[in-house]
Amino acid sequence: MSKKLRSEDLEQDLLIEYSSRFVHFYNQNKAAVLGGGFAIILAVGLTIGYFVYSAQQESEAQELLGVAEQALSMGNFEVALHGDEADFTLGFAQIADNYSRTSAGNLATYYAAVSEYELGNYESALEFIKRFNPPSGILGVSPISLHAIILLELERFEDAAAMFVRAAEWDENSATTPYNYFEAAQAYLEAGNVDRAERYVDRILERYSSSDIASRAERLKGEIAVR
Repeated sequence: MSKKLRSEDLEQDLLIEYSSRFVHFYNQNKAAVLGGGFAIILAVGLTIGYFVYSAQQESEAQELLGVAEQALSMGNFEVALHGDEADFTLGFAQIADNYSRTSAGNLATYYAAVSEYELGNYESALEFIKRFNPPSGILGVSPISLHAIILLELERFEDAAAMFVRAAEWDENSATTPYNYFEAAQAYLEAGNVDRAERYVDRILERYSSSDIASRAERLKGEIAVR
């Protein structure tokens, strides 16, 4: 008479069966299994190592950034940008280059653009601001506006206008959006693109008629009309 197997017995039999299969597979493919296991361990180790290294790099960059920010706040743009050899400090340019993959390194790139702009080095400022990754939301608006202002200084009016539009639409709100649309309209007018200038003036008057910039937009629309 056959005995009815309980569920525990079935689970145990299956466990034994699959264990036996694995042992057999391991004996037949020992080199491949060991190699694959080593590869997994190596991949895990490298991943952990990368995150540890990244955290260390971020910490170092933040510390260096704080020193350079002090020089920037005091208006010492040359030291802020290049550091001080006598004090063994690094500037934004070196931090941006040496820690480019960190958040602090990215911020150093923006500060380097600000410093170069303040020193009147607009081409260098443009190179730095092009490398900067602006944050999402309203915090990204000001750096994009700076990008546009640098382009204005270089008399690249059409490019500056397009960048002001980007700043206006990066985070749409009643403060920064109409302002940047207005700057875009002025830049397009400077570039001789009257149609686009009028487009963004009208956008201000249609969407942001109660903003502080609306009255200036009205005057600019009048100037466009007599051209």
